Amino acid sequence: MSKITFNAEKREKAGKGAARACRREGRVPAVIYGGNQDAVMISLHPVELEKALDLADFYQSEIEIVLDGKKHSVKCQDVQFHPVSDMPIHVDFLRK
Repeated sequence: MSKITFNAEKREKAGKGAARACRREGRVPAVIYGGNQDAVMISLHPVELEKALDLADFYQSEIEIVLDGKKHSVKCQDVQFHPVSDMPIHVDFLRK
């Protein structure tokens, strides 16, 4: 099992418009939820995400997300892909 680390930035707004704005900035919107805590909206660098998605065991890997100096231990719950370009457009992470 691989250990994957992402450096994330926090997103302030939620919803379709905010996610589209995040994509226009060249980042991939994502969310961290679960663990009896509030959901945290983040954005990821697309190159880091693409490299991680190329790993055979990405969905079973332990993922560490560094957000404002705080580390979140998560697993990937779901990745949504663009139907034509097959690029990731949104990622859901579940806290362990």
